[in-house]
Amino acid sequence: MFRATVIRNTTRNIRAYSTDSTNLLKTPLYDLHVELNATMVPFAGYSMPVLYKGQSHIESHRWTRTNVGLFDVSHMLQHKLSGAGSTEFLQTLCPTDFTKLAPYQSTLSVLLNKDGGVVDDTMITKHGDESYYIVTNAGCRANDIKFIKESLGEFKDGEHDIQHNTFEGSLLAIQGPKAQEVVSKFTNDNLGSLYFGNSRYIGLEGFGSSEKFHIARGGYTGEDGFEISIPDDKVALDFTKALLEQELVKPIGLAARDSLRLEAGMCLYGHELNEQITPIEASLNWLVSKSRRTPEAATFNGASKILSQLADPKSVGFKRVGIKSKGPSPREQNKIFDINEPTKQIGTVCSGSPSPSAGGNVGQAFINKPYNKTGTKILVEIRGKLREAEVAKMPLVQPSYYRG
Repeated sequence: MFRATVIRNTTRNIRAYSTDSTNLLKTPLYDLHVELNATMVPFAGYSMPVLYKGQSHIESHRWTRTNVGLFDVSHMLQHKLSGAGSTEFLQTLCPTDFTKLAPYQSTLSVLLNKDGGVVDDTMITKHGDESYYIVTNAGCRANDIKFIKESLGEFKDGEHDIQHNTFEGSLLAIQGPKAQEVVSKFTNDNLGSLYFGNSRYIGLEGFGSSEKFHIARGGYTGEDGFEISIPDDKVALDFTKALLEQELVKPIGLAARDSLRLEAGMCLYGHELNEQITPIEASLNWLVSKSRRTPEAATFNGASKILSQLADPKSVGFKRVGIKSKGPSPREQNKIFDINEPTKQIGTVCSGSPSPSAGGNVGQAFINKPYNKTGTKILVEIRGKLREAEVAKMPLVQPSYYRG
């Protein structure tokens, strides 16, 4: 039987992630979005651009896949964690082996609760043996801070002096195959030697600041690109305007960001991830470093459950998979049924969107075994009708990361 608890809990998280319009926060670039005639919507407690005047969702999506899309992701929460014991502490929260990362190497990871559920997904960059730069989701902001603070309280003793701080500022995602060409115009740094999953500090020329800013090669679209953290609001605004003066660059909102990440097979917290879902159920086995899969090395939260799921895949009754379809697009919470037994529910849709790159629609879903095998035909209930879809291998569009 399909786990209805997963559906209910996912629904609660979606409602928590998409907030109403009262008391919304604004990023440092809010006024610029308004000036650019963006349609602003509530998202994760912020007023965020979903589309810009003169661009359709499909045009925005395709522009990012062929040129450069500029995304304001300043709503994400930025952290610094440092001091003796930081690595050991992080390894109680995450299944990643941070001792294997080189300085200024980044990795996707997850914060885990005591049952192995995902508190949040996060990008973590190792700056030194006991120094980390962390980015977490805006919609999980209050819960993440509380979780980390309480976890530090449980972890600390006389041998550790860990400092955890969050900070605000602009965070820009510059995504697309021509991102390096564009960003290179504003720095003397050789970006050709900065590969996917790595970061450094660079200067930005022509903005009256000698400060260097953290730049990471990667992003949320499956394309080549960078994420640049700029705490100085004036530099951030001036740099954003200068980028938008480039013929190759257009501002892109949340609508295309969602379809781009779906094609790339990436999760959105509150849809594909929540505190009842383990990384294994979310098809993120690779986040559990191989060096941490023994009882001695598995010091992370929920280790016994996660290791048992890895050891016995048959114990995991459902998995996150990709889906493709034609016609009306699947949306979150649409029920999925066995094509040979249309009254038998076998899963639920987590996210769905039209796919400008692949054609038709793409989505992600939790589907029971054995119906989650690639190529399996399924039925999705959309607007009261059962419509045919197919389980598809992720990523649904081949990524274009820069690996040198």
